[in-house]
Amino acid sequence: MKTTLRKWAEEDANQLAAALNNKKILDNLRDGLPFPYTVEDAKEYIKAMQDSQADNTFAYAITDEGRVIGSIGVFRKDNIHFRTAELGYYIAEPDWGQGHGTRAVKQICELVFETTDIIRIFAEPFARNLGSCRILEKAGFQLEGLLRKNAIKNGQTEDMKLYALVRE
Repeated sequence: MKTTLRKWAEEDANQLAAALNNKKILDNLRDGLPFPYTVEDAKEYIKAMQDSQADNTFAYAITDEGRVIGSIGVFRKDNIHFRTAELGYYIAEPDWGQGHGTRAVKQICELVFETTDIIRIFAEPFARNLGSCRILEKAGFQLEGLLRKNAIKNGQTEDMKLYALVRE
């Protein structure tokens, strides 16, 4: 088992669609992703990531021995937060609980801190998403607070947690 990150390629669309066409995953992500998630949706996402500004968007396929098993990205903020970035990720359900998420988060944070001027990376998982919270903690993120009633997801008011990793 080897977790690696690599840039998205158009030929990843089928595997991306298969992984993301899962309500359990979508229920833990922000709104805006269609369900069902099609190969065409995947192609549009891959194209958008390929065309994004290199210093602001760091988006990668998470792979295990060449097989796409998830997605991870760090997205630079703007204005007074221009040296801060938000982290987002997911792992395909068949690959949950195998350490891929923790390894991918560590890899992308190292990459961003080593190659950019970003000094802070944060993530805001739903408080109920214990797996994602654990990934962040194992990757060295610090819990900074509970964001009470911070979002509406699937018609439900949700608490979120704020985690951050700061370049030392």
